[in-house]
Amino acid sequence: MTRSERGAWIRAVALPTVVTLVVLTLIVGAVLQYSTTRTDQLALFRQDQRVQVAIDQGLQAVKIDQEASTYWDDAVVRTRQRPLDLEWIDNNLGVWFHTYYQIDETYLLDAQNAPIYAMQDGVRTGPQSFARVAGPALQLGAQLRKKLAVARLTPDGSRAKTVGASGITLVNGRPALISVKPIVSETGNIAQAPQSEYLHVAVRYLDGSFLQQMAKLYVVEDPRFSRVDPGRASVAIRTKDGQILGYIAWNPFEPGRQVAQQMVPVLTAAVLAIGLLVGFLLWRNRRSRRELEESRAQAQHLAFHDGLTGLPNRALFEDRLTVALASRQAHVAVLLLDLDRFKNVNDTLGHQAGDMVICEFGARLSALMREGDTIARLGGDEFAILIENASLPDVEKLAARIIDDIKLPFGISGAQVYIGTSIGIAVATGPGLEPLEVVREADIALYGAKDDGRSAYRLFTSEMDDSVRRRRTIEDELRDAVGMGRDLVLHYQPQVGSHGCIVGLEALLRWDHPKRGLIPPSEFVPVAEETGLIIPLGQWVLRQACLASRRWANLFVAVNLSPVQFHAPGFYDQLMQIVRETQADPRAIQLEVTERVLLADDDHVRSILDRLRGAGFKIVLDDFGTGYSSLSYLRKFKVDKIKIDGSFVQHLDDTGDSAAIVSAVLALGWALGLTVAAEGVETAEQYTFLEAAGCREMQGHYFSRALPAARITKLLAKGAASAAAA
Repeated sequence: MTRSERGAWIRAVALPTVVTLVVLTLIVGAVLQYSTTRTDQLALFRQDQRVQVAIDQGLQAVKIDQEASTYWDDAVVRTRQRPLDLEWIDNNLGVWFHTYYQIDETYLLDAQNAPIYAMQDGVRTGPQSFARVAGPALQLGAQLRKKLAVARLTPDGSRAKTVGASGITLVNGRPALISVKPIVSETGNIAQAPQSEYLHVAVRYLDGSFLQQMAKLYVVEDPRFSRVDPGRASVAIRTKDGQILGYIAWNPFEPGRQVAQQMVPVLTAAVLAIGLLVGFLLWRNRRSRRELEESRAQAQHLAFHDGLTGLPNRALFEDRLTVALASRQAHVAVLLLDLDRFKNVNDTLGHQAGDMVICEFGARLSALMREGDTIARLGGDEFAILIENASLPDVEKLAARIIDDIKLPFGISGAQVYIGTSIGIAVATGPGLEPLEVVREADIALYGAKDDGRSAYRLFTSEMDDSVRRRRTIEDELRDAVGMGRDLVLHYQPQVGSHGCIVGLEALLRWDHPKRGLIPPSEFVPVAEETGLIIPLGQWVLRQACLASRRWANLFVAVNLSPVQFHAPGFYDQLMQIVRETQADPRAIQLEVTERVLLADDDHVRSILDRLRGAGFKIVLDDFGTGYSSLSYLRKFKVDKIKIDGSFVQHLDDTGDSAAIVSAVLALGWALGLTVAAEGVETAEQYTFLEAAGCREMQGHYFSRALPAARITKLLAKGAASAAAA
């Protein structure tokens, strides 16, 4: 190359490449700096929120814990009894609070605010020790007695049942949550003159066990109390009037800085690599022939090894298993392993992180195995282990070690990932077993481990095989029942509107087996979905529901749709054919779908839903609130009604979170112009809450169980769902 040619090459290729590389480096560096700084800011903000929530919930927890023992007839009687039964006081109002609720100090004050009992750090002390908290405690007591002059119980809708007074203050230089509750009769059968109530004082310090508990529950590193402002990573502790008593500080988690520390060397190496690329390509040309030979060897390796982990693949595993079974002199064990919660890794961190977990999982398995054992990746997150000359106790010990080792966190891209593994074990002990049979037995044992809660191992037994055969029997018998149209029946559960009037019925499928009696849907519906029997079965249900809608013309009939049934080709046309044959009115039919129906193919689902609504059917989104994207479905798809999942209704009596969720769903339904129904109503208290919250449609055992058609007719004749038999 001449000097002029070399100069032209520098101007045309080298110089633009260098400039591009420098600009790219600056851009990447600026993006990295911004993203890591912003990540640290967001992480610190969320840590601040968690600490503030911990303080607020700590105060609420103290008040709720107090109420469990102070809103009680026995507490009223025992505290007024003289002499005091100190052992009973310890077990119910004193030491017990320290043992079970980590309350540091408790005191009892009589009607004149004089201390009659004291407990500090789980030990009963003399009443005179009340002096250390007397100042703030008596102020709160005075506030409480003013409230008691008006009412003892808190207003409806509050999480508490009795009034109280609480606040944060300093006690001997320590920040403390102090809560005062009255000891009052739960039934109202014990007369208490106004201002004669005894008071229960609970003290929880914020610099002791509270910080340890916060560190564990809210993942805050090294929390501590400081009287001076430490700057970043701290939350001020304030009194109700805004006075700062001190600060809770901690070591901030800075993921952005950690990522930056890891990425800077990588980016530097990348820039250098790009700078050397041109020279590498020239050198690569001279080695093309040798690399061609190496690629052939690599292709040979990939034919029998997994490309991601480098472990043997299914083909090599089956080959080695065949050889082991043919030539064995001792037992051969096959272990099938499946990762638990692996889908969550892909969904939250991406498939690249999932690949890293797969590689690390394979490396951990390799570290636990003997040199002669075979570890293979069969595909996805499924692995297999072949052990020759295996003893059952050793195999079980190995399985337990694998489970314990996989429970340890995986460090992936600066994040701690927790997964588990389920293991199925099959041991070939006699001659003549085929490789596929051994793998089948291990696969059956694997599903047994999953069904038993995951993160466990199970050894194949004949009973497991019986379970598989039972599923096959259910499939065969269900196929006959569907084909012959026998032993299948619909029960109907009333849906109640305003003033207890029945407004509709939900059709629920029952299989009355001639030998085994009623088989629950949870046992045969999954089999029907797996085998495709759900298509004719669903058509039968729809036909019966359409006939029922004509029988009870003033009511709607709701039918649940299976995802398999909904996505089957020709579903809409088949449904409309049933409507024409039964001469049913689509406006009297409500089709209930869950988020499983809406998970895939938005355009296809939206098209079918629009056609159904256009034909007059009402679309109901069932089990609302249980899915991770329920709100997004309301935005993507048009529905007419949402049903609040029964799990929220069942917990209305014992958690304020469920009440808030139910109220929010009702408000959301009103805002979107949707009908909102609640299912799973079982108590009068749940009914009262839902009615007061504005829920206009309900169903559940409080009104009636699902009943055969004949009993529904009798029930409608009586005119009240509450009269139905349980």
